[in-house]
Amino acid sequence: MLGLAMKAGKIKSGGFLTQESIRAGTACLVIIAADAQKNTGKRITDKCNYYHVPFRVYGIKSELGGAIGKGECACAAVTDEGFAKSIMQLTENTGG
Repeated sequence: MLGLAMKAGKIKSGGFLTQESIRAGTACLVIIAADAQKNTGKRITDKCNYYHVPFRVYGIKSELGGAIGKGECACAAVTDEGFAKSIMQLTENTGG
C-alpha cells in the first residue's frame, strides 16, 4: 500500500518533509521506523500528537525505505486520506 501511495505522489519521506507535512496539515498519517534515531522519533511523535496526526511504527528503516522504493527511510507522511485509512486498517489487522 505504501508503494502505491508513493507512485501516486502521496508520500513525503524524510524528517524534514514529514515535519513540513505535519505542520502544513497535509499529513493524514505518519509512518516511523522502529529503528529511527531516538531524537527523530520523539520529534516526529511530539509533532503528530500536537497536530493530532495519527502515526504508526513500521519495521526498520530499510523496510520502510524499501516499501516506498527508496533506500533507508526513518519516517514518511501519507498525504492522502484514502491511502492513510487503508494503511491504518492494514496495520491494525496485522498488529504492526
